[in-house]
Amino acid sequence: MRTIVIGSDHAGFQLKAMLKQRLSPSYDVIDVGTGSEDPVDYPDFAALVGQAINEQRAERGILICGSGVGASVAANKIEGIRAGLCHDHYSAHQGVEHDDMNILVLGSRVVGSALALELASAFLTASFTREARHLRRLQKVLILESKLHSPTTATLHE
Repeated sequence: MRTIVIGSDHAGFQLKAMLKQRLSPSYDVIDVGTGSEDPVDYPDFAALVGQAINEQRAERGILICGSGVGASVAANKIEGIRAGLCHDHYSAHQGVEHDDMNILVLGSRVVGSALALELASAFLTASFTREARHLRRLQKVLILESKLHSPTTATLHE
């Protein structure tokens, strides 16, 4: 059975709980939190989902916040993570097939539970095609990532 990781902030808690329950018969699901609707910060859970993938405790991840935007931005700052915010079936599977996306990001205030389950299923059952054009493009993304994570480029603007 494949292992996936799922995490959310408070806004995504209810959707996360539903997805975890519906996906657990087919997947081993690691739930990194949050555990309630008490306010928390989405970057903390993006980090936990990304860490589980980078440590190879899970093959893919699902990350949820209110709009999906903040969680997507945060997750894509993590080396090795390719997170995609998806609201439609095509993007959920195409992101894996063409871009080797490893985290599906959902906005709990944007998609309903039925669509979220459809998107998760499309994401989790898709495979990277490994076609030459997609490998070439992924290599260019990895080069951008290595430049982003260079110690001389990291700054915090306050």
